[in-house]
Amino acid sequence: MEYNSKTTYAKRKYIIAFIAAAVVVVYILQLFYLQILSPEYREFADSNAFLRKTLYPARGSIYDRNGNLLVYNQPTYDVMMVVREMNKFDTLDFCNTLNIDKATYLKLEADMKDRRKNPGYSSYTPQLFMSQLTVEQYGLLQEKLYKFPGIYVQNRTRRQYKYPNMGVILGYIAEVDKNVLDADPYYVRGDYIGKSGIESSHEADLRGEKGVEIWLRDARGRLQGRYKDGAEDKAPVSGRDLTLSIDIDLQAYGEYLMQNKIGSIVMIEPQTGEIVCIVSSPSYDPALLTGKDFGSNYLSLERDPYKPLINRAVAGMYPPGSTFKPSQGAVFMKEGIITADTRYSCFHGYPPLGGHPACHSHASPLSVVPALATSCNSFFCYGLNAMLSNREKYADVNAAFDVWRNYLGKMGYGDRLGVDLPSEKKGFIPNSKFYTKVLKRKNWNAHNIISIAIGQGEILATPLQIANFAAVAANRGYYYVPHVVRERKGTALDTLYTRKHDSGISPSVFEIIVQGMANAVTGGTCRVANLLPEIEVCGKTGTAQNPHGDDHSLFMGFAPKNNPRVAIAVIVENGRFGASNAVPIGRLMLQKFFNDSIPETDKWLETRIVNTTILPHIYTRELSSAKTDSLRNKNN
Repeated sequence: MEYNSKTTYAKRKYIIAFIAAAVVVVYILQLFYLQILSPEYREFADSNAFLRKTLYPARGSIYDRNGNLLVYNQPTYDVMMVVREMNKFDTLDFCNTLNIDKATYLKLEADMKDRRKNPGYSSYTPQLFMSQLTVEQYGLLQEKLYKFPGIYVQNRTRRQYKYPNMGVILGYIAEVDKNVLDADPYYVRGDYIGKSGIESSHEADLRGEKGVEIWLRDARGRLQGRYKDGAEDKAPVSGRDLTLSIDIDLQAYGEYLMQNKIGSIVMIEPQTGEIVCIVSSPSYDPALLTGKDFGSNYLSLERDPYKPLINRAVAGMYPPGSTFKPSQGAVFMKEGIITADTRYSCFHGYPPLGGHPACHSHASPLSVVPALATSCNSFFCYGLNAMLSNREKYADVNAAFDVWRNYLGKMGYGDRLGVDLPSEKKGFIPNSKFYTKVLKRKNWNAHNIISIAIGQGEILATPLQIANFAAVAANRGYYYVPHVVRERKGTALDTLYTRKHDSGISPSVFEIIVQGMANAVTGGTCRVANLLPEIEVCGKTGTAQNPHGDDHSLFMGFAPKNNPRVAIAVIVENGRFGASNAVPIGRLMLQKFFNDSIPETDKWLETRIVNTTILPHIYTRELSSAKTDSLRNKNN
């Protein structure tokens, strides 16, 4: 083949031209990126001309239902650094001003520059160096600020509390973590966010909107004044104030009664779903989780064996025991399994299974009203068996069981109610598939699962769900989703909290259930809760078996019988019989709710409850004497 030099040189010429053009294009694109798209260079250019100073809004205040201020703000100060502006200065003088040593300075600086801890780090923009200066530190720094170029003071606020109550309900705020920084561009390192309780669930309401001041620099970086005389500035918008449905005096009294006990008290206004009291015990003084001692105090609370950081009112799950029986009676009557006159026998227990579950002595046979009044186990076991074995009404046990479960769901059991607090648990109401899997056969029957008829076995409920069922009974068949925020300043509540949720069971059925609960108070297992003639209370005790120790003590009810104003649930872990501890606490809470004080005739009962310690492992929780004394003085 003949070698053609002209053709070869022509090809080389085009290849070289293409490479040269490609290099030029790459340079042009890179220049375009650096000058137009690159945030780093844009920040550098802007930082030479401007200083953007973030203005933090005041976090929304929180009030109780009567207008008592619960949570407010106090000024605090952070030290900010713009690293590019930090010319050499006397580091020792700076450390002495802030009352820190050189090692602390170096660690704080390293943490600030560590992009793993501070993903938004930039040497051109203000970065948090040290937070929450004391007033003394702030004053000293302000006097010397001119000596430390690149150092600025950022005004913020921190939470303050007027009462030592509701720690686990109000929650706390803390510095945002990396996950939040990555997920939400609103926050930067050093910002604070609600971590638990109302502070978390209503973060969007409480936090407000940041503002900004834009300051103009000269060629040497010195501030010359506001850019465009402040025309481009944006004022911060304060967070929205919240008014809670909680009555702080009632709340404080509930915590007073529950000291040295583990459990919960929940009180709901049936006609609105507003929670007027929600005690989780043990709790903590919310002031512990503020300021410089936050870390050590949080660690102490986290290590407490009785877990005061857990909101047992919404996250504690317990067998409801006999407080579950009114819901059973309502389902059986709704489905036509029983009537108000249906009678079942009881011989100290459920006869078809040889007296198991066991029962105490009472008249036999009996109908649903006296069965509720005396808390007869046998009656409700017969009812469940009659429903699950009814082949005229249901195709098989699975179909019957799922009808049963669906009614319980409509009454608020087995799923989250939607309360405006974080960490709410579902409880547990099994479906037919669960038992088919556990029992490994489809043709199981009521006797395989009979304990669920009396609120034992696999059944679990939260104190909130039990109190909500009391509201369902009080309303004769419906409820509003329980909530702790009564008013969001300037905006309406979510419609979730303002619409009825119907149980699908008629008021006429609930009238019979309510009569049984009323008789339980006047002549049955809840006699301690009887406040007649002033107030007609309807209630139901519960004694829930506990595999880890003594039985749990429960009480559920509402008052008055007609036109009810409040529904209540009380759980005392390891409190044994319902009538021993939960019912007396329920009585005292109802007295406080209706009369705002405890009559002299009940002072002995108050003294007994307050002085009773019910804690496992013979561990007595040490309470602040100042807190205890203040509560005693307030409530005596």
